[in-house]
Amino acid sequence: MLVKTEAIVLHSIKYGETRIIVDMFTREAGRLSFIVPMPKTQKGRLKKQYFLPMTLLEIECDIRQRVQLQKLKEARLLTAYTSISFSPEKLAISLFVAEFLYHALRSEQQNVPLFAYISDSIQWLDMAPANYANFHLTFLMHMSRFLGFYPNLDDYVDGCVFDMRAASFSQQVPTHRDFLQADDSRRIHTLMRMDFPTLHLFQLSHHDRNRITEVLLHYYRLHIPQFPELKSLTVLQELWS
Repeated sequence: MLVKTEAIVLHSIKYGETRIIVDMFTREAGRLSFIVPMPKTQKGRLKKQYFLPMTLLEIECDIRQRVQLQKLKEARLLTAYTSISFSPEKLAISLFVAEFLYHALRSEQQNVPLFAYISDSIQWLDMAPANYANFHLTFLMHMSRFLGFYPNLDDYVDGCVFDMRAASFSQQVPTHRDFLQADDSRRIHTLMRMDFPTLHLFQLSHHDRNRITEVLLHYYRLHIPQFPELKSLTVLQELWS
Protein backbone atom coordinates (compact mmCIF):
# COMPACT_ATOMS: atom_id res chain seq x y z
CA MET A 1 0.00 0.00 0.00
CA LEU A 2 1.45 3.33 -1.08
CA VAL A 3 1.32 5.87 1.74
CA LYS A 4 2.33 9.52 2.01
CA THR A 5 2.93 10.64 5.58
CA GLU A 6 4.90 12.87 7.87
CA ALA A 7 7.66 11.10 9.80
CA ILE A 8 10.18 11.67 12.59
CA VAL A 9 13.55 9.95 12.27
CA LEU A 10 14.47 8.08 15.45
CA HIS A 11 17.58 6.13 14.53
CA SER A 12 19.68 5.06 11.54
CA ILE A 13 22.44 2.52 11.15
CA LYS A 14 24.67 1.51 8.25
CA TYR A 15 23.69 -1.75 6.54
CA GLY A 16 26.33 -2.98 4.15
CA GLU A 17 28.24 -0.58 1.95
CA THR A 18 25.42 1.23 0.19
CA ARG A 19 22.34 1.06 2.42
CA ILE A 20 21.11 2.15 5.84
CA ILE A 21 18.29 0.96 8.09
CA VAL A 22 16.18 3.84 9.37
CA ASP A 23 13.61 3.70 12.17
CA MET A 24 10.88 6.33 12.01
CA PHE A 25 7.71 7.23 13.84
CA THR A 26 5.13 8.15 11.21
CA ARG A 27 1.90 10.06 11.53
CA GLU A 28 -0.21 7.61 9.52
CA ALA A 29 1.31 4.21 10.35
CA GLY A 30 3.14 4.53 13.66
CA ARG A 31 6.60 2.98 14.09
CA LEU A 32 8.22 1.68 10.88
CA SER A 33 11.67 0.51 9.82
CA PHE A 34 13.01 1.16 6.33
CA ILE A 35 15.86 -0.13 4.19
CA VAL A 36 17.22 2.93 2.36
CA PRO A 37 19.80 2.94 -0.45
CA MET A 38 22.36 5.71 -0.13
CA PRO A 39 23.29 7.55 -3.36
CA LYS A 40 26.95 7.86 -4.33
CA THR A 41 26.48 11.50 -5.35
CA GLN A 42 24.73 14.53 -3.88
CA LYS A 43 22.23 14.43 -6.76
CA GLY A 44 20.42 11.40 -5.38
CA ARG A 45 16.78 11.68 -4.28
CA LEU A 46 17.42 10.31 -0.79
CA LYS A 47 20.11 12.31 0.94
CA LYS A 48 22.04 11.01 3.95
CA GLN A 49 21.38 14.18 5.99
CA TYR A 50 17.64 13.46 5.83
CA PHE A 51 18.09 10.54 8.22
CA LEU A 52 19.71 12.22 11.21
CA PRO A 53 17.86 11.71 14.54
CA MET A 54 14.75 13.87 15.07
CA THR A 55 14.65 15.10 11.47
CA LEU A 56 11.09 15.87 10.36
CA LEU A 57 10.32 14.43 6.95
CA GLU A 58 7.51 14.00 4.48
CA ILE A 59 7.84 10.53 2.98
CA GLU A 60 6.22 8.26 0.45
CA CYS A 61 6.57 4.57 1.18
CA ASP A 62 5.24 1.18 0.15
CA ILE A 63 3.93 -0.41 3.37
CA ARG A 64 3.45 -4.16 3.33
CA GLN A 65 2.09 -6.31 6.14
CA ARG A 66 4.45 -8.77 7.83
CA VAL A 67 7.47 -7.15 6.16
CA GLN A 68 10.12 -6.08 8.65
CA LEU A 69 11.91 -3.50 6.47
CA GLN A 70 9.69 -1.30 4.34
CA LYS A 71 10.69 0.40 1.09
CA LEU A 72 11.08 4.18 1.06
CA LYS A 73 10.26 5.72 -2.30
CA GLU A 74 10.54 9.45 -1.61
CA ALA A 75 11.65 11.73 1.24
CA ARG A 76 11.91 15.46 1.66
CA LEU A 77 12.50 17.78 4.58
CA LEU A 78 9.25 18.82 6.19
CA THR A 79 10.91 21.37 8.47
CA ALA A 80 14.53 22.50 8.41
CA TYR A 81 15.88 23.27 11.89
CA THR A 82 17.48 26.66 12.37
CA SER A 83 19.40 26.16 15.63
CA ILE A 84 19.53 22.55 16.85
CA SER A 85 22.46 21.58 14.64
CA PHE A 86 24.46 24.63 15.74
CA SER A 87 23.86 24.49 19.50
CA PRO A 88 25.75 21.79 21.47
CA GLU A 89 23.14 21.96 24.25
CA LYS A 90 20.13 21.63 21.93
CA LEU A 91 21.86 18.89 19.93
CA ALA A 92 22.56 16.90 23.11
CA ILE A 93 18.93 17.26 24.19
CA SER A 94 17.59 16.22 20.78
CA LEU A 95 19.85 13.15 20.64
CA PHE A 96 18.70 12.16 24.12
CA VAL A 97 15.05 12.57 23.08
CA ALA A 98 15.67 10.53 19.89
CA GLU A 99 17.25 7.65 21.83
CA PHE A 100 14.44 7.79 24.39
CA LEU A 101 11.78 7.65 21.67
CA TYR A 102 13.59 4.86 19.82
CA HIS A 103 12.98 2.61 22.83
CA ALA A 104 9.72 4.09 24.15
CA LEU A 105 7.95 3.77 20.78
CA ARG A 106 9.30 0.33 19.87
CA SER A 107 5.84 -1.11 19.13
CA GLU A 108 3.75 2.05 18.88
CA GLN A 109 0.92 1.95 16.35
CA GLN A 110 -0.71 4.98 14.71
CA ASN A 111 -1.10 7.71 17.33
CA VAL A 112 -1.73 11.06 15.69
CA PRO A 113 -1.91 13.12 18.92
CA LEU A 114 1.41 11.64 20.07
CA PHE A 115 3.02 12.36 16.71
CA ALA A 116 1.81 15.97 16.88
CA TYR A 117 3.13 16.30 20.45
CA ILE A 118 6.61 15.10 19.47
CA SER A 119 6.72 17.19 16.30
CA ASP A 120 5.51 20.37 18.02
CA SER A 121 7.90 19.82 20.96
CA ILE A 122 11.07 19.48 18.90
CA GLN A 123 10.11 22.53 16.82
CA TRP A 124 9.58 24.48 20.05
CA LEU A 125 13.10 23.53 21.16
CA ASP A 126 14.52 24.63 17.82
CA MET A 127 12.84 28.03 18.07
CA ALA A 128 13.56 28.66 21.78
CA PRO A 129 16.14 31.47 22.12
CA ALA A 130 17.02 30.60 25.74
CA ASN A 131 15.68 29.09 29.00
CA TYR A 132 15.19 25.57 27.64
CA ALA A 133 17.29 23.63 30.20
CA ASN A 134 14.15 21.93 31.56
CA PHE A 135 12.89 20.92 28.11
CA HIS A 136 13.60 17.20 28.42
CA LEU A 137 11.94 17.05 31.86
CA THR A 138 8.75 18.61 30.53
CA PHE A 139 8.84 16.41 27.44
CA LEU A 140 9.18 13.16 29.40
CA MET A 141 6.58 14.12 32.00
CA HIS A 142 3.86 14.95 29.52
CA MET A 143 4.60 12.13 27.08
CA SER A 144 3.41 9.61 29.67
CA ARG A 145 -0.09 11.00 29.07
CA PHE A 146 -0.04 9.61 25.52
CA LEU A 147 1.31 6.22 26.59
CA GLY A 148 -1.30 5.62 29.28
CA PHE A 149 0.48 6.09 32.60
CA TYR A 150 0.23 9.80 33.36
CA PRO A 151 -0.56 10.15 37.09
CA ASN A 152 -3.81 11.63 38.35
CA LEU A 153 -2.65 14.89 39.93
CA ASP A 154 -5.99 15.32 41.69
CA ASP A 155 -5.05 12.44 44.00
CA TYR A 156 -2.20 14.43 45.51
CA VAL A 157 -2.27 15.63 49.12
CA ASP A 158 0.72 17.15 50.85
CA GLY A 159 2.90 14.54 52.53
CA CYS A 160 1.81 11.61 50.36
CA VAL A 161 4.13 9.32 48.39
CA PHE A 162 4.15 8.60 44.66
CA ASP A 163 3.74 4.93 43.80
CA MET A 164 5.58 4.64 40.48
CA ARG A 165 4.24 1.17 39.70
CA ALA A 166 0.62 2.24 40.15
CA ALA A 167 1.30 5.69 38.61
CA SER A 168 -0.59 7.32 41.47
CA PHE A 169 -0.14 9.38 44.61
CA SER A 170 -1.00 7.59 47.83
CA GLN A 171 -1.12 8.29 51.54
CA GLN A 172 -0.10 4.67 52.14
CA VAL A 173 3.51 3.58 51.64
CA PRO A 174 3.51 0.63 49.19
CA THR A 175 5.15 -2.69 50.04
CA HIS A 176 7.60 -2.45 47.11
CA ARG A 177 10.55 -0.06 46.67
CA ASP A 178 9.41 1.78 43.55
CA PHE A 179 7.95 4.86 45.18
CA LEU A 180 9.02 8.44 45.91
CA GLN A 181 9.16 9.85 49.41
CA ALA A 182 7.07 12.90 50.31
CA ASP A 183 9.68 15.51 49.30
CA ASP A 184 10.28 13.99 45.85
CA SER A 185 6.54 13.42 45.40
CA ARG A 186 5.87 17.07 46.13
CA ARG A 187 8.51 18.10 43.60
CA ILE A 188 7.16 15.77 40.90
CA HIS A 189 3.59 16.97 41.51
CA THR A 190 4.71 20.57 41.05
CA LEU A 191 6.79 19.85 37.96
CA MET A 192 3.98 17.86 36.31
CA ARG A 193 2.23 21.23 35.94
CA MET A 194 5.18 22.65 34.00
CA ASP A 195 4.77 23.15 30.25
CA PHE A 196 6.98 24.67 27.57
CA PRO A 197 5.80 28.28 27.98
CA THR A 198 6.36 28.14 31.75
CA LEU A 199 9.40 25.84 32.14
CA HIS A 200 11.73 28.84 32.54
CA LEU A 201 9.90 29.74 35.76
CA PHE A 202 11.13 26.54 37.46
CA GLN A 203 14.63 27.20 38.76
CA LEU A 204 16.39 23.86 39.18
CA SER A 205 19.97 23.15 40.15
CA HIS A 206 22.17 20.90 38.02
CA HIS A 207 21.85 18.19 40.66
CA ASP A 208 18.04 18.49 40.87
CA ARG A 209 17.64 18.35 37.10
CA ASN A 210 19.74 15.18 36.85
CA ARG A 211 17.93 13.60 39.80
CA ILE A 212 14.53 14.23 38.21
CA THR A 213 15.75 12.86 34.88
CA GLU A 214 16.85 9.62 36.56
CA VAL A 215 13.51 9.33 38.39
CA LEU A 216 11.56 9.82 35.16
CA LEU A 217 13.62 7.25 33.27
CA HIS A 218 13.11 4.75 36.08
CA TYR A 219 9.38 5.48 35.88
CA TYR A 220 9.39 4.64 32.16
CA ARG A 221 11.35 1.44 32.77
CA LEU A 222 8.63 0.27 35.13
CA HIS A 223 5.94 0.75 32.50
CA ILE A 224 7.71 -0.15 29.24
CA PRO A 225 9.14 -3.68 29.00
CA GLN A 226 12.87 -3.97 28.26
CA PHE A 227 13.45 -0.21 28.36
CA PRO A 228 17.28 0.05 28.65
CA GLU A 229 19.79 2.46 30.10
CA LEU A 230 20.27 5.34 27.67
CA LYS A 231 23.77 5.94 26.32
CA SER A 232 23.07 9.63 25.66
CA LEU A 233 22.18 10.30 29.29
CA THR A 234 25.82 10.81 30.30
CA VAL A 235 26.25 13.71 27.86
CA LEU A 236 22.94 15.24 28.89
CA GLN A 237 23.92 15.14 32.56
CA GLU A 238 27.03 17.24 31.85
CA LEU A 239 25.03 20.17 30.48
CA TRP A 240 24.82 23.34 32.56
CA SER A 241 27.09 21.85 35.23
